[in-house]
Amino acid sequence: MQKLRTGTLGIDQGEQQLFSDFQNGGDMWTGTGPRERRLPIKFSEAFVSPPVVQVALSLWDVSHEANIRADIGAEKVTEAGFDLVFRTWQDSKIARVRLSWVAFGEVMDDEIWDVS
Repeated sequence: MQKLRTGTLGIDQGEQQLFSDFQNGGDMWTGTGPRERRLPIKFSEAFVSPPVVQVALSLWDVSHEANIRADIGAEKVTEAGFDLVFRTWQDSKIARVRLSWVAFGEVMDDEIWDVS
């Protein structure tokens, strides 16, 4: 559990289309085996320490001709941002993916002064 010292909670959120491989024949649509896409995300302002980041699929367009496989997440989380990650494998055919995310963590309170 992450406990916040000051009680100042910051919440940042966003949504990103990670790829659209159907139109251009990209590897998520035409490839096989392990495949990955990652996108660096920068928070609108820095947190005091790395926040908790939750990721969810908000759109995915997949072929019915193969099994649907997906692994999504937030990696390399820092105070300033993180990597939004989508992975698939074997014969899955993924045309498009959009991911939404929300980050919860401690932020600086402009009303609290450090006079030490």
